Amino acid sequence: MPPDSLRILLAGLVDYAGLFPPAALSMAEVAANYAAYRHSPDAWALGRLVVPVARLRELSDVAPPSENGEHGTWRISALVGDDASHDAERIAAWNASSHGTLIVDTVEVRATSAEAIAGLADTLRDFTVYVEFPLAEDSSSYLDAVARAGARAKMRTGGVTEDAFPLAAQIVRFLRGCAERKLAFKATAGLHHPLRDCYRLTYAPNAPQGEMFGFLNVFLTAAFALEGLPERQLLELVQERNASSLRFTDDAIRWHDEEIDIQRLADIRTSFAIAFGSCSFREPIDDLHQLGLL
Repeated sequence: MPPDSLRILLAGLVDYAGLFPPAALSMAEVAANYAAYRHSPDAWALGRLVVPVARLRELSDVAPPSENGEHGTWRISALVGDDASHDAERIAAWNASSHGTLIVDTVEVRATSAEAIAGLADTLRDFTVYVEFPLAEDSSSYLDAVARAGARAKMRTGGVTEDAFPLAAQIVRFLRGCAERKLAFKATAGLHHPLRDCYRLTYAPNAPQGEMFGFLNVFLTAAFALEGLPERQLLELVQERNASSLRFTDDAIRWHDEEIDIQRLADIRTSFAIAFGSCSFREPIDDLHQLGLL
């Protein structure tokens, strides 16, 4: 068993998004994988299944029959398209037809302006709403709008090309902004590995490599941002490459001389640093095993 602090940090952290690049699997493969992950020894780290609204019916057709009602509900985070109102209706109808075996309780939507956020959140008010917006811009107006709407924030932390990855300063600005507003968030894309380093950007042979952020970097930076750690140290932490700088015990997580105890960490995970979407569930977990953390 991992130390309590690591287990709390990772519990339900990985939303499985195998439909999306670079994995880009079929719905049948994704459904079979998700069913298998739910019964694996690492199931405690698995979160929701991420599916576009437009493909929910396809999921119904391939979800393993043995899962229906036998091992609990599959909770889905649905990606909403350009017509949020139409998608809200489609989700409601799909939830009703699934009879509780598959249920969308969370949605993710993109906003191209801060002004659009209130309307999107109202349209999707029956669900937990994550709003993604451009990190390249000053995020203050977006974060204010998300907070006023009672929604949650979402940041994109990478992609399949090097230019898709934000700057460390942009990630820290987003996390500090969420912390100042006590605004829950999730992340997506590019967090396949625990720590920042240079990795292959796709699974293709001879794929180009680029600098990626680690999910431990991002979620520990979020936790320490909420604790008021200065920006200079947050920038160091989000770019930390040395696993030996981190210590996980049954009582606390430590980064150099900084510490968060497990009760506080549990509160942070429950109400603030929620999850990240990844097209691979195994890769993040296997990397933790290779580092000797699991």
